[in-house]
Amino acid sequence: MPRKRGTPSVALSILLSMSLLATPLLGNSGLGSGTVVSADSAHLGTADVTVGATVFAGDRLDTSSNGSMQIRAGAARLVLTASSRLVWGGENGSASATLLGGTAAFSTSRADAFVLHAGTAAFKPRGDEPTVANVTVLNPKELVVRCSRGAVLIGVEDDVRVVPEGMAYHVVLDPEAAVPPGAVPAAATPASWGQHQPIKTGKSKFIWYAIAFTALVTGIALWRALESPDHP
Repeated sequence: MPRKRGTPSVALSILLSMSLLATPLLGNSGLGSGTVVSADSAHLGTADVTVGATVFAGDRLDTSSNGSMQIRAGAARLVLTASSRLVWGGENGSASATLLGGTAAFSTSRADAFVLHAGTAAFKPRGDEPTVANVTVLNPKELVVRCSRGAVLIGVEDDVRVVPEGMAYHVVLDPEAAVPPGAVPAAATPASWGQHQPIKTGKSKFIWYAIAFTALVTGIALWRALESPDHP
């Protein structure tokens, strides 16, 4: 069973892994497979995860209440925080994952390196620049997305918008949902998911509200790691 570590060592481990992301990594890019580079109280299916394990499309991964896991997949890395779960996948030869609960952070310097799905939404880097973002599932219809470096695209069907650096949004995947008292929906910044995909102007597929960037960060260790000037 993987040895448990304290918060300082977890923070250092995440920081060191994130610092490598601007450099394209070899291996594990074919078919979107990934390699576990660290794991504490984490599971692949029903078994404990071991460092060096390969994850393939369809594999289910989760962490316990004091666990964490990091996965390298080509030019991208993903950190799964405590009490989180996802299903690994692959799209067009690159890695992807579907977050079912908890929080996942990803970092890459290539727009086509990774896609994170949560509910009906999908998240990917806007361009080929160092990008760090994380997504938290609040419930099947509500998410929080934060972008601490670069810019991230969020898309729900043909409704695609930009999450700029330093911004955080509470996303409601139900455009008919009632507006919470005092909340003001944020203005949408339309974008194109792909170079040849036109910007659509149809009915909004989700609503979002700008929130304080630090309001819902999961764990001071993750926060310090993602915000360190040493990461890409």
